[in-house]
Amino acid sequence: MEKDNKNSFNKKSFNKEKDFGKRNFNNQKEEKNFEDQVEGRNSVLELLESGKDINKIYVTRGEKHGSINKILGIAKERRIIIVEKDKRQMDQMAQNENYQGVIAIVPPFEYCEVQDILDVANERNEKPFVLILDGIEDPHNLGSIIRTAETAGVHGIIIPKHRAAGVNSTVNKVSSGAAQYMKVARVTNTTDAITELKESGLWICGTDISTSKYYYEEDYRGPIGIVIGNEGKGMSDKVKKNCDFLVKIPMKGKVTSLNASVSAGIVMYEAVKQRM
Repeated sequence: MEKDNKNSFNKKSFNKEKDFGKRNFNNQKEEKNFEDQVEGRNSVLELLESGKDINKIYVTRGEKHGSINKILGIAKERRIIIVEKDKRQMDQMAQNENYQGVIAIVPPFEYCEVQDILDVANERNEKPFVLILDGIEDPHNLGSIIRTAETAGVHGIIIPKHRAAGVNSTVNKVSSGAAQYMKVARVTNTTDAITELKESGLWICGTDISTSKYYYEEDYRGPIGIVIGNEGKGMSDKVKKNCDFLVKIPMKGKVTSLNASVSAGIVMYEAVKQRM
């Protein structure tokens, strides 16, 4: 009986230790997720010029040429902490190989609500121009799309919370800092977000290779939401059913699909042309 009690006590102690370890691990994860980083000279420079919060900037020791001097100058003016590290230490910190000797530590990307995107359009006295990304998984594609959307005057982008890329250091770098200026709403249900847009008067245009109408035959001059589907699967059936109309891009070669960011750019700039 004593032996059983002893074993029972040891088992409880072990479980407590396991639970404590699990809590510590979760806390570490929370702490790690508390901050994000922006890498690359153009991205960090755009971040500085946007006036957004920066906790700290790390630079590779000895890197004092080119745009690094401009970055350091603005950082000093804004009284941002600058830390020099050896290249080996910087390589360990970096999430991208080509970080160009500079990493800015920032609060996590601040997502907005769908209504915030519509408010931007109202503030500019423009008809809403929204991009809905139905499951873009590659952060390079997301970064490219954000960059093009910002130059095209898109008021905001809607992305799903699950099974899709979020805004991280790779996205920031590929977008060349455009992510700092773009409203991005991260939603639990893309279909619900589309319904909200439709109730606010937007027409929803889906991109789908199986439809008969070409993208340049449609009218984008009114309040519009353009849906770009997943890189491999395209739009989900639920999202497709909720689109008001579908368009496609002509394909003349043997390859019958385009990169998602290229497709997005083609359709977005048709809308830009019509809305000018």
